[in-house]
Amino acid sequence: MLHGRSEVGSIAIGKAEITEIQSLARLWYDGWQDAHARIVPAELIRVRTLQNFQERLLVGCASIRVAGPAFAPIGFHWIRGAELYQFYVCTSARGSGAATLLMADAEAQLLGSGAGTAWLGCAIGNQRAARFYEKCGWVRKGVVRELLEVPGGTFPLEEWRYEKALT
Repeated sequence: MLHGRSEVGSIAIGKAEITEIQSLARLWYDGWQDAHARIVPAELIRVRTLQNFQERLLVGCASIRVAGPAFAPIGFHWIRGAELYQFYVCTSARGSGAATLLMADAEAQLLGSGAGTAWLGCAIGNQRAARFYEKCGWVRKGVVRELLEVPGGTFPLEEWRYEKALT
């Protein structure tokens, strides 16, 4: 066990530390740019700054679990209620099995919190994420309009809604 993280396979997974916020924000910002910058409206891209990701992570830190060594995360998930609110793995960890282990951890956390059916939103057009979710047994239920949190309010965005029965 390293900094409160248990080994799953060869990857440590555990609660995020407040001291990791900068590293997590960079991972999230880079991942978001890679996956979303070409498929979401320019108005949303303008507000998704590195600082915005840091601020959001500070608010949610207690609900975030991280994969990778302390202070050098390779991925994270963030759960809010029955929602897998955020799920990111850095580009360099693709194909390593880290995403699969992190998803298994997210699903275990969701089930442990009492969620019988979990859900997540996926940006329409994010084919890489969609394929991964489907490979993990998540089912696309349709398109929903989400109100994304942005500085000063919300931003409406249509997303694919995925669900998975966890029981």
